[in-house]
Amino acid sequence: MDTTPLTVGEWALTILALAIPCVGFILYCVWAFSKTGNINRRNFCRAGLIIYAVCILIYVLIFVVFGAALLGGMGSYYY
Repeated sequence: MDTTPLTVGEWALTILALAIPCVGFILYCVWAFSKTGNINRRNFCRAGLIIYAVCILIYVLIFVVFGAALLGGMGSYYY
């Protein structure tokens, strides 16, 4: 396990690579669950995946609440 700190350039390339839509998520998973590589990048990617999971959970909850409210409100109007 590499414990040396990442340089500014390595951080910039890491963040740039993670900003690519589909590739970024795959890189998050690869770097987060890799046994080798830099420990700082691994911890950063693990934190990013946790944030991804929390955001998806919030989106699903909002969709369920507003979807139920929308569908429940549709039955009460008669024309």
